[in-house]
Amino acid sequence: MRKKLDLAINLRNAGRKKESNELLVKLVEKFPGDAFINYQCAWSFDLLGDESAAVPFYENAINLGLSGKDLEGALVGLGSTYRTLGEYEKSKQVLLKGMDLFPNNKAIQVFYSLTLYNLKDHDYAMELLLTCLIDTSSDKEILSYKKALNFYSDKLNEIWN
Repeated sequence: MRKKLDLAINLRNAGRKKESNELLVKLVEKFPGDAFINYQCAWSFDLLGDESAAVPFYENAINLGLSGKDLEGALVGLGSTYRTLGEYEKSKQVLLKGMDLFPNNKAIQVFYSLTLYNLKDHDYAMELLLTCLIDTSSDKEILSYKKALNFYSDKLNEIWN
């Protein structure tokens, strides 16, 4: 099993996404209870642009006890995939879980802000994006305004006279 899994990952890394996906689907059929294989299979469907097919594999991977960095990636993947499918509330719940489990993961927060945008919570979406930008940017111009951007991030609709 490990050799075939490594081959599938190597194929994906070499840009041979379809071949990788086909191999991963066969591996899931043989090992349906393996969380990591389900995660890799979900990822392979995402890379092919087949988000609907990715969902059950992400869900299985998470429910089967995926952990650590793999769980982190699966939560980003599933949350983002739900969003692209218009399942905004599902996306929100998955990404909230991800932010609870991995509070320092800025990618989860950014994908959550995209979901908030789709849910018409524009103010909080912008606040979260600005906070992520401030926390992660190395751009000198942005950093020179860090204090001001931080201050205004939750006051986007206020007007000072």
